[in-house]
Amino acid sequence: MEILIATGRLAENTVRKAAGEKADVLVADIDIAAFITPKKLTRAFEEAGLSKKYDLILLPGLVPGDFSKVSDELDCKIRLGPKHAYDLGFVLRFAEEVEFSVKVPACELLADVRKEEALELIRVAEEEAVSPLSLRGVKLGGNSRMKVMGEIVGAAELNPADLEIKIEAFIARGADIIDLGATLNTLPGQVRSTVFLAKSLIDIPISIDTLDPELIKEGIEAGADLVLSLNSTNMETAGSVVAKAGVAAVIIPDEGNSLESLVNNIESARRLGIERIIADPVLDPVGHNIMESIVRYHEFHRRYPDIPLFFGAGNVTELMDVDTIGVNATLCGIGAETGASILFTPEYSDKAQGSIGELKKASEMMQLCRIRESSPKDLGIDLLFIKEKRRRPDSPLPEKVITARASKNWRQDPAGPVRVRIVPDKINGNGGLIVAEHEKAAISGESAREVMDTLIELELVSRLDHAAYLGRELEKAELALRFNRSYAQDDIF
Repeated sequence: MEILIATGRLAENTVRKAAGEKADVLVADIDIAAFITPKKLTRAFEEAGLSKKYDLILLPGLVPGDFSKVSDELDCKIRLGPKHAYDLGFVLRFAEEVEFSVKVPACELLADVRKEEALELIRVAEEEAVSPLSLRGVKLGGNSRMKVMGEIVGAAELNPADLEIKIEAFIARGADIIDLGATLNTLPGQVRSTVFLAKSLIDIPISIDTLDPELIKEGIEAGADLVLSLNSTNMETAGSVVAKAGVAAVIIPDEGNSLESLVNNIESARRLGIERIIADPVLDPVGHNIMESIVRYHEFHRRYPDIPLFFGAGNVTELMDVDTIGVNATLCGIGAETGASILFTPEYSDKAQGSIGELKKASEMMQLCRIRESSPKDLGIDLLFIKEKRRRPDSPLPEKVITARASKNWRQDPAGPVRVRIVPDKINGNGGLIVAEHEKAAISGESAREVMDTLIELELVSRLDHAAYLGRELEKAELALRFNRSYAQDDIF
């Protein structure tokens, strides 16, 4: 297949290096490749005197415009390549297999292809995985994917409507197991009704989170699949109930979190007849012996590779004033190497919101790493939300440039003021609606562009400076929804 890649002067060297021997390169009379037009492409083709017949011409992925006439004139397909010249080597590998688009950059097109392939690989691997324990069909341990458990803190004391919303949100974000938390004030009847409600809503495993033997008994009788937790303080009183019901139990060490006490408690559980055991060596927070606890996990898994491990990622994320995405991904990688089976998070504080989805995606990435025997990069799925995998080439400053300055003149728009706010999607944890309120109408939309276009169409904005201001605020509102942040008009974040 004969391929020609069109570019500008600034990106020429990068394009030639990325294309290698796989394609020819045509440099148009323009610095920035994204500014190539149909006329400039035709002129460059003529000036280069190219006589070879090409099957495909790839334009930079950010080039706008209709190149259909040029395509007819040259009797050659003209399609969008990747946004970044660095990705040409990857894109060219698929040139004969994939029909590239005139609207969607090749890197985005292939990203969807790679993502679908990655997710299918994960699905098949999970289907074929062999594990020592399963809860309602959810595999734990072995070579199965690490599962995410989301704890609903104080679940037993929530009213049914709020509990239903919380469960629905956790499921939407990717939770594999729902943990219903009890407090020191929780009554047995509350546990029973909470487990009953949860079971009526979902068909994934449900755990009851308490050390109180009476509450454990109520949870088991109501149908809980898993108990958190048992140690020497409640083993004798609650252990027999767990054993008789045949439910699974997370076994924890006693105070001090020593490996020896964990092993002793597991042996006690087995003597009582508890067969379905998950061990929790306890992950300590940063600043409180986290390294020692990681070593404890590693050593336990080395000794008992067939016992699924409970990994409390939330113990770390909840006690760090750091964005959780990278922390959760790193913890997930550590968990994978230390044999973790369950990744636990309560998503309790505002700063930890989104942890369920982050851990779920990270667990899938680690599964792909295991399958492909690779590092967690170029997998087809990722956790890049703010930073870029590759930056576009920086453009030079024009020779003649006017220094911008803010205007000191302010006048109210005769069309009237507009108040901007957001209505977040509480189920999925990101997204929602932007609302622009004017005395004549209230407009809602998912993007800044559609809200702004509607304001203009309804003639609710009449001044350019007001339109520019609203554009800025609407864009901030959209970013707040996308990154699950709060928003206040005129606030800086």
